[in-house]
Amino acid sequence: MNTKRRIHDGIAGAVICLGVGLGYWVDPLWLLIPAVLGLTLVQSAFTGFCPVYYILERTCSTE
Repeated sequence: MNTKRRIHDGIAGAVICLGVGLGYWVDPLWLLIPAVLGLTLVQSAFTGFCPVYYILERTCSTE
């Protein structure tokens, strides 16, 4: 698995876990974070554009 995909998956997983945890223990409005991330992942499946990959392309010089 290439490095950028691993970084992307790690970021997405961490944001989802953080949003769900904050939504459970702090305030249900925090659940909007994983919801927005999920919508972004769905749109990237159709359009091919992912903001995280865009940022990684501009900042990382691996692979």
